[in-house]
Amino acid sequence: MRRIQLFIASFALLSGSASHAGEVQVAVAANFAGPLARIAEDFAKASGHTLKVSSGATGKFYAQIVAGAPFEVLLAADDETPRRLIIEGHAVAASAFSYAIGRLVLWSARPGFVDAQGAVLAGAGFEHLAIANPKVAPYGQAAQQVLKARGLLDKLTPRLVTGETIAQAFQFVSTGNAELGFVAQSQLAVPGKPAAGSYWVVPQALYEPIRQDAVLLKAGAANPAAAALLAYLKTDAARAQIQAWGYGLP
Repeated sequence: MRRIQLFIASFALLSGSASHAGEVQVAVAANFAGPLARIAEDFAKASGHTLKVSSGATGKFYAQIVAGAPFEVLLAADDETPRRLIIEGHAVAASAFSYAIGRLVLWSARPGFVDAQGAVLAGAGFEHLAIANPKVAPYGQAAQQVLKARGLLDKLTPRLVTGETIAQAFQFVSTGNAELGFVAQSQLAVPGKPAAGSYWVVPQALYEPIRQDAVLLKAGAANPAAAALLAYLKTDAARAQIQAWGYGLP
């Protein structure tokens, strides 16, 4: 009888835990898709909640959210978009915070092709330079700022190959469709995996800081799992994971 009672009690605890587990609809900037996949595993173990993730360009997500897309949390590649969504009534006031500081890298899949000062940009040894679309991707905006700061924007504009997201810009370079490109350092700083090719970590003085903010959207305001995810991103465990992927911490 005692054994049966213990079994019933254990089953009740497990059922209660499962009943409180939820799902979060997350829109994540393409540069953070890799880190979020790792963080999602740890978050699921810690909370029981799971994530349903869509990755893409922050500007595209803004348009989709305004049009009624059912995302509950946005992990943006900037701080302007979450702030704008709050002002326009699509996100919960005071919920936004910076979860990472993005770093821009000039990268080539060819070893030794990119030098330590990025002087390769001023040369004639390449035909194509990949960047993310500056109209919708903050990393693309940052790339333009670097070229302008170096006095190369007009010269290199005919050689630009524009990806819809930073992930697509990375793909252009990795497949050889562009000899080099501006990508996120997180795309090269995969924990436990050495970076391929050659790269230049662009000095932060050449572009505006890429403060990446998270925000709770109105569709997720009543979802405890959404609030739990945002809280988890502030934990030491999540911050250590973010830093391991090459981001700065706020």
